[in-house]
Amino acid sequence: MLRIISRLSLPLFAALSLASCGGAPVPGPSPDGVDLRGAAMGGDFTLTGNKGQRVSWADFDGKYRMVYLGFTYCPDICPTDVGRMSKGLALFEKQHPALGAKVQPIFISVDPARDTPQVVGEFVGNFHPRLIGLTGSKEEIAQVIKLFGASAQADAPDEKGGYNVAHTTFVYLFDPDGKPLGILPTDKGAEAVAAELEGWVR
Repeated sequence: MLRIISRLSLPLFAALSLASCGGAPVPGPSPDGVDLRGAAMGGDFTLTGNKGQRVSWADFDGKYRMVYLGFTYCPDICPTDVGRMSKGLALFEKQHPALGAKVQPIFISVDPARDTPQVVGEFVGNFHPRLIGLTGSKEEIAQVIKLFGASAQADAPDEKGGYNVAHTTFVYLFDPDGKPLGILPTDKGAEAVAAELEGWVR
């Protein structure tokens, strides 16, 4: 049975919903989201994309980034979260095409032993058409997990060599400069993700 790191396992920042007097809402989380502004997470890294290309964090400069760390052999949680993340972005794109185009969805594998670029490519191909999948060496993935303040621990293999990976299950949102903004409420469905994006993306 797959174990996951609870969404409450990361230090969470108070979610504040702010509005300017008589003007447009100030960017910020809804009551369902989490404010990560000012948190020390993210940063420079280079991994391998699902088409075999080398991809760096700086390649996404100028884009908001939705980031999920998971693994393709995950039986339930990862497909559900990535599906809701993708459907939420699609809803947001339909409602706000120009703003939606500013958001780049990213899946990063925490299981480099099994998640080759080809395997990751097959996985991300089931979701949003712009979703990019990233993998790398064991050392590269360990660095990224640390950069994102996440956790990932593989279980002992079974008699057939299969195993699960217990991991943090957040969808992080970063601003166009690569700074953290918040955590998207995938646990509340695609509509909640779209609403949360509407609160942040400008």
